[in-house]
This record gives sequence, C-alpha cells and structure tokens, in this order.
Amino acid sequence: MLAVDMTGDAVKAKNGSMVAYDGHMAFKKMSGGGEGMRGMVTRRLAGEQMTVMEVKGHGTCYFADRASEINLVSLRGEKLYVESSNLLCTDAGLRTGTSFTGLRGGATGGGLFTTTVEGTGQAAIMSDGPAVVLRVSSSYPLQVDPGAYIAHQGNLQQHFQSGVNFRTLLGEGSGEAFQIRFEGEGLVYVQPSERNTVGGDA
Repeated sequence: MLAVDMTGDAVKAKNGSMVAYDGHMAFKKMSGGGEGMRGMVTRRLAGEQMTVMEVKGHGTCYFADRASEINLVSLRGEKLYVESSNLLCTDAGLRTGTSFTGLRGGATGGGLFTTTVEGTGQAAIMSDGPAVVLRVSSSYPLQVDPGAYIAHQGNLQQHFQSGVNFRTLLGEGSGEAFQIRFEGEGLVYVQPSERNTVGGDA
C-alpha cells in the first residue's frame, strides 16, 4: 500500500486504486490516461486500456491494487517506460504518454504501445512480488522474458527476438519462446512472476 501525503497538491492514479483517505480530497476522472483527446485516440488504436483519476486535496490518500508490491521511481527529467497495468500513481506534474513498442507489445499481450512517464517527480510502479532492478551497460546487454518485464529507463535500445528461455530448456515451456534484448546504458525493472504471453507459456 502506498500512502501519499498531500497539502493541496495532486497525484494521478490508476482508477479504482484508492482504498482509503483522511482529510479532504477531490477526485476527478481523466480521459485518455490523462493525455487528453490525442492520448485517448492513440490508446484506443493501440488497444491499451488505461483509466486514470486525479486526486487533489489535503490529507493522506492510500493506494493499492491486488496486494501488488509497490516500487517508487524518482525521475529527474528522465523518461520511464512502463507497462500500463504496472503503473499505480504519479506526481501530477509528470507527463504521461504512449510509445510504440513494435513486436514486443504483441508478445506481452499488452498491445503495440507502452506508457511513458516523463519529468521531475516520483512514479509508483507495481510488481507481482518484489521487483529487481537490473543495470544494463554497453558491456552487459540484458535478455528479459516479456512476461516478467515491468519498466525501463535510461538510454536503452530494445529488440524483440525469438529464442530459447530457461523454462524451455527445462522442458516446462510450450510453443516458441520470446525475449526482449536491452542494449545501451540504463535500468530494467523485472518482477519474479510472469504474465501470460502470446508466445505461449514462456
């Protein structure tokens, strides 16, 4: 659970994620994931569902979603790429948008676009179990199972590729395995659980 203390400021949160509050709060549903009409059209075309509410007031507001672990990411002008289902809450001053992910979105079953969060402030992302933050450098690229991917930030290039994953090697997987390869300099957030992917039980 995330407790946010507010003194007249606002946060944007996943619709329905507020579980309690004290003080005086005002709630407003935001269309298009808080990105206005253009964001709404983009998300509809992309097939990505993201409903956001703005919470503003004085007091403490508590957010949670299906008892997921919550990880705070501090941004200082950087851009965070995060699956929309894993984004819980952001400071109101952070800008959200969409970014084309190509074939990677088709593998995760999350559509061809992912959510971007940009600016200075904090974003709360969720994971099924404690998230692990893995550093990628020019000398050490990273392969990630699409079902375990949550988010990434930094100067990273991502490539969607087919290949053998650990479960396939152990004889526990079915169908073709898919991976995301990250190269460059940055951080990748991975959860110790896997969503179902289009490529089968990856």
